[in-house]
Parts: sequence; C-alpha cells; structure tokens
Amino acid sequence: MRTATVLALVLSGVIAACGVVGESEPRFKGTDITGAQWGRGFDLTDPTGRRRTLADFKGKVALVFFGYTNCPDACPTALAEMAQVVKQLGPDGSRVQGLFITVDPERDTPERLASYVPAFHPSFLGLRGSSEEVARVAKEFKVYYQADRANASAHSDHGQSGGAYMVDHSTGIFVFDTEGRARLYVSANDRSVAAMVHDVKLLLKQ
Repeated sequence: MRTATVLALVLSGVIAACGVVGESEPRFKGTDITGAQWGRGFDLTDPTGRRRTLADFKGKVALVFFGYTNCPDACPTALAEMAQVVKQLGPDGSRVQGLFITVDPERDTPERLASYVPAFHPSFLGLRGSSEEVARVAKEFKVYYQADRANASAHSDHGQSGGAYMVDHSTGIFVFDTEGRARLYVSANDRSVAAMVHDVKLLLKQ
C-alpha cells in the first residue's frame, strides 16, 4: 500500500509539472525568436535628422520592416498590414510603433520617407542611414537585399538620380516587445493581420 501511495504521488507530481510546462509554452502565431543573438537593434536617422534606436520606443511593441519606397508590392502590402494591426487593436494601437527601414538610401531621401511611410499610418516612421549603416543593420538582422542596377532605366519614376531599378529584399516583419527585445519574426508566406494582432496582444500583456 505504501509503495502504491508513493507511486501515485510521484505520478501526480509529474502530471502537474507537465501541465505547468505546457501552460508556459509560447502561444505565438509567428516564429518565436526570443533570445536571438541577432536583430538586437539599430542606430539610424528619422526624416527630421534625429538619430533613433529601439530605446526610443520603449513601452511600445515595435513592428519593423525593411524595404524601399519604390517597391511595387511587398512593401506597401506589409505596411498596410501593419496599419491594420494598429487599427484593429483599438486604443491599444497607440502602444504599437511601425518602423520602416529603407534598404535603398540613395533614392529614399528624408523627404521621400516623410511622405511615403506615414501615408499608411500617421504614427509610422521611416528610418535611413548611409549605405554603410544600412548594410550593418541589415547584417545584424540577417536581412538580404540586392539592387538590380543592371536593369536600371535612365531616369527614376520619381525624378531622382540613379535610375529606376528594383531591389530584391527580405520581406518578413520583426516584432519587438515593450522592452525592446526581439521576440517574433513573421514571414510573408504565412502572415495574416489576425495572427499579428493576436501576437501583439500577448506582448502588450507581458
């Protein structure tokens, strides 16, 4: 009887422990990158010339996307989805910051970013840097980008120098928690506004 009682207590303890582990497992829809030793931050310039880092957005969940303003599809789609996330969060949307980091600083001037990015949501901010700075940040985030200058036309459709060329680039959205820590990567292949709203709500509760 004593042996049976001990075994029962042990088994109940194991079951209880498993239950605790199960409850603590991530419930995110996006890919959890918590603790990653990359994507740890940036130091870039906003359209007003102010240097910006993740510390400036502490207290907010940050949605970070790398792209360029001449992008025909992936970039406006991502920004529109980010704007929908903010809208669907209602009052909590004020605790979310959308950030657009250009991978085409030659054409994406401060003026261009100032008009393009907030068109999706007034609170969204475009960030840029020198070619070297952008390359460093992209490397830190493991973001790929490559300008297809070989097929550039003589003039840009925005009247800018450098010709009208496409830039191949990664299209995922990075999500940072209110402490400025990278928590999620949301790829374009399995991204949905509903899933991002779900994940942002979880982060805002932490």
